[in-house]
Amino acid sequence: MKNIVLFGPPGAGKGTQADVLKEKYQLVHISTGDVFRFNIRNATELGTLAKSYMDKGHLVPDEVTINMLNAEVEKNPDANGFIFDGFPRTKAQAKALAQLMDEKKSQINAMVALEVDDEVLVERLLERGKSSGRPDDANEEVIRERIAEYYRKTDILKEFYQAQDKYFGVDGVGSIDEITERLSNVIDTL
Repeated sequence: MKNIVLFGPPGAGKGTQADVLKEKYQLVHISTGDVFRFNIRNATELGTLAKSYMDKGHLVPDEVTINMLNAEVEKNPDANGFIFDGFPRTKAQAKALAQLMDEKKSQINAMVALEVDDEVLVERLLERGKSSGRPDDANEEVIRERIAEYYRKTDILKEFYQAQDKYFGVDGVGSIDEITERLSNVIDTL
């Protein structure tokens, strides 16, 4: 079983690559954002609980998020592995995810981070903003703050996974196929 944390700043191509990798390796892609939206839209017990925090402007506690992820993992007992996208975001969440995987008699094999120059990210997001309809992709100042926030939060995670020899930075510039090949070179060694 291969379990990968896929990381990268906004605009790095995580969603695109997750779609390719899930097919290539027959992995289950778990996007935290998608899981939250599904649970809230379907008014599940966890979704209702998460929404109660969000409606107050509070962060959803890690325990609630981990319980949602656990439910997703349990929906796929025969999976070849998982791609976690958007989680963990903190060291505490990384430890909670490791514990969850231990309980499943598994582990996180790698954190693979797409590395892209900030100016390339800004260009990509502004271009995406022309068609995505997302206001956060149309404002350069907002884009730069999102990128800065990513680095502020993920440096700790990078160190966490480096300490376990599980961090792999991959050049995220080039064609989709070129980037997939670089990611595959890492995944194939796990």
